Amino acid sequence: VDDAVLLFREERDARRVMDVLPKLFGKFGLALHPDKTRLLEFRRPDRYSSDPDDESSGPQTFDLLGFTHFWGKSLSGRWTVKRKTAKDRFRRALKRIAEWGRKYRHTAVRVQHAKLVQKLRGHYQYYGITGNGRALGDFVYQAKFVWQKWLNRRSERAKMTWERMDRLLKRYPLPLPKVVHSYLHNRVANP
Repeated sequence: VDDAVLLFREERDARRVMDVLPKLFGKFGLALHPDKTRLLEFRRPDRYSSDPDDESSGPQTFDLLGFTHFWGKSLSGRWTVKRKTAKDRFRRALKRIAEWGRKYRHTAVRVQHAKLVQKLRGHYQYYGITGNGRALGDFVYQAKFVWQKWLNRRSERAKMTWERMDRLLKRYPLPLPKVVHSYLHNRVANP
């Protein structure tokens, strides 16, 4: 493991761990990266100050490893940390598909389809975590638009209308969004 997020109920507990962690890592010949290791205030929304002038009273999120971490309610109504694809990573992945579509727009459709399926499955492998289904669905939806755009630009005469694109997608279906990594919420030492 080279990246981790530790959540603490009390700030003093987080500070105590931050004091001990470098020593513990040092015993194994490891070190914390000084620029990447930090404490963040990440309170549950129900624990914000009721003072509207308090700057810490807004919603708290942070990005790590391509995911935006935020507070949300579980199906049972309990507060839990949720994750979704970070906006910049979503745009970057979609931009890569657009660049690929532009470069290979004159390649045979069956070859394009096979490559696009690979790209989507790779995206699902990384971002397919519990609670991120909506972002996965949005991604495949946008990827269809991008593919249609570049197929439409193969020729000035033969236009790829959405009616034709729907027929093409029936013949060459794209994989449905899939949650690949499932995890349990609220794993805590003292519940």
